[in-house]
Parts: sequence; C-alpha cells; structure tokens
Amino acid sequence: MKVHQIKIDFNITDKKRYVYVYLMESKNLYLIDSGAYCGKKIIEHYITNISRNIFEIKGIFLTHAHPDHIGTAAYFKEKTGCKIYSSSGERNWIENIDLQYKERPIPNFYNIAKSVSVDIIVKDNDIIKLENEISITVISTSGHSFDEVSYKINNVIFVGDSIPIKEDIPIYVNKNNSINSLKRLIKIDSIEYCYPAWDKTYTYQQMLEKCKVALEIIEDIDYVVKNVIKEFQNYDKYEIIKIVCDRLNLPANNPLLATTIQSHLTDL
Repeated sequence: MKVHQIKIDFNITDKKRYVYVYLMESKNLYLIDSGAYCGKKIIEHYITNISRNIFEIKGIFLTHAHPDHIGTAAYFKEKTGCKIYSSSGERNWIENIDLQYKERPIPNFYNIAKSVSVDIIVKDNDIIKLENEISITVISTSGHSFDEVSYKINNVIFVGDSIPIKEDIPIYVNKNNSINSLKRLIKIDSIEYCYPAWDKTYTYQQMLEKCKVALEIIEDIDYVVKNVIKEFQNYDKYEIIKIVCDRLNLPANNPLLATTIQSHLTDL
C-alpha cells in the first residue's frame, strides 16, 4: 500500500486555508477524508497523474463531518459508486449539511461541503478488511468533533483533526474527550507514520510530541478559564469567553473558538 498526501486549498473568509486528503493506493484506491468541494478536480488530476483512474476508488473513510473533510465525497460517490464510511455520531451532519450549517455556521459553508449518504457505519475497535494488505482498525478520537474517528492501517494512522497544533486556533467541542483521545493516541504502539489533516506527516516520535503539546494547549486554556472565572464571578459566559480569548491572544469573534472555551466552562 502506498499513501499519497494531497493538499486542498480553500477559503472560509478572505484568508486561505488548506486541508490534506490521503489517497491509499493498492489494488484499488481509497480516500481518507475528501477535502473541500473545490478540491474535486485536484484529486482527479492527481489520480490521473499517477496513472490510475477515479473509478478505482472503492471507499471514502471520513474521520468526521466538518465541511473541509466531506466536501468531495458526494461528487466521487456519484461518479464512481464508492462506499462512504463514517461513525454514527457524525452521520447526521454528513447527510444533512443544512442541519450542520444551522448548528455550526461558518462563512462560505455551501461552497465547501455537499451532503452525501453514508453507506457503512464504523465504531471504535472495528476492523475492516478491504484487501489482503489493507486492514483498517477504527479508533475513537472524539473531542474536536462529537464522534471523530481515526483509522489505523498496518503501521500508519490517519488522525483527521484530533491533534490541536500551536500554529492554529484550538477547536474542539469536548475538552475531556479531546484529552482522552490524545492520551489514547500516545499509547498506541506499532506506528511508523501519523497522517494529520492540517499538518505535515509525523513520524511516531513527532506524533508523541505533538500530542503532548496539544495536551499542554488544552491545559493552558483550562488554567486561564479557571482564573478568569475566579476574577469575574458575576460575568456571564460570553463575557468570560471574551476575556479568556484576550488573555490567550486569540480572536474573540471566532464562534468555533467560543465553542472550545465553552467546553471548559461546562465542567465548572
């Protein structure tokens, strides 16, 4: 099996973002996540350039439902008939992007994502045998989203957005789940490479270091939240969130970041 990393650029606001899609090349082709919708031709051209055909795509394994991960899944499913894999907790947002937008609105949403029906539900510890050399183990790594999963194949693991990085805004919906997922990733052995959606490929040692830094990021936020609450006991949660963001030098007007801070308030 050969793994290809495909970079998809897209815009939410006027600031350019990117996400990595992973193509597994064996007897057939499989995608881990599908990128933003604007990336469909990028993926097609990449597959053509390695002398393969998009009709060889047999499955798309979605780590979670966010628009930059599900964007082209509907396009490739319609063209190739490939199967879509997802956890049950992400299914509603994958199959109904109107619902996702209502509950998690972001700019430019409908240019990034398209609804697609899920064919196969995966859950923690499932083992999916695709070919002789490809056996996928499903690992629950929720936190960034409600029911995100990672996929371990032989000695590599695809972790989606499970590992917050210093260079970006920390986004998660459940602080405790995110902590538990990071600790779980640290304990997984027999990993040679880790493939995240928002960063370069990690070696096993780099993955461990990134997970430890991510835990420190969450701990730092928690420390600031607790101190702000002590200082401003009569403030409402929106005022608390703004003060926390200011102290962390993070954008207070970002609703996804507000959700991150909110996940720390629910425990207090």
